[in-house]
Amino acid sequence: MDYAIIRLGGKQYRVREGETLVVDRVKAEAGKTFSPEVLLGDGATVTAKVVAHERGPKIRIGKYKRRTGYKRHTGFRAATSRIEISLGAAKKATAKKTEPKGQETPAQEIRDQEAPATKAAPASGLPEGYEGLTVAQVSAGAKTWDRAAIETALEYEQAHAARKGAIAALESALKAKEA
Repeated sequence: MDYAIIRLGGKQYRVREGETLVVDRVKAEAGKTFSPEVLLGDGATVTAKVVAHERGPKIRIGKYKRRTGYKRHTGFRAATSRIEISLGAAKKATAKKTEPKGQETPAQEIRDQEAPATKAAPASGLPEGYEGLTVAQVSAGAKTWDRAAIETALEYEQAHAARKGAIAALESALKAKEA
């Protein structure tokens, strides 16, 4: 993704790499950097550098009451900051180096001994290749699966993937099997 959505001063901004924005005044000094709240960005880190503190254009406000001669004028200039955005790359999973069986290091052996408790092995009774199915494929396939497979897939979905569409499709398939 080449953009991110951030929140600054109660407003949301869609930002790109190297973009300069004029926003409400921020507390950081000119030349300093800060990290705004990232709402959307696939794990990308966003840093903003305060280029300068400025004031917005003057807004004239006039009050007038007819037939009385009452006229008042005031002005207003918003305090703003000019910031420059830089997007950090999303953290990508590094590929693990695989070693031939039998040549495991002691740390790998310990990890493999602890793994059965923490690994999410597919439960028996899940349809073949369920982990790779899309929500549409789950929805279509649930109509032909037996009750045990649907219940197992529903348990798996609630514990691991938590895809709303798949959960809804599996629950409706279960209701259809009950009827």
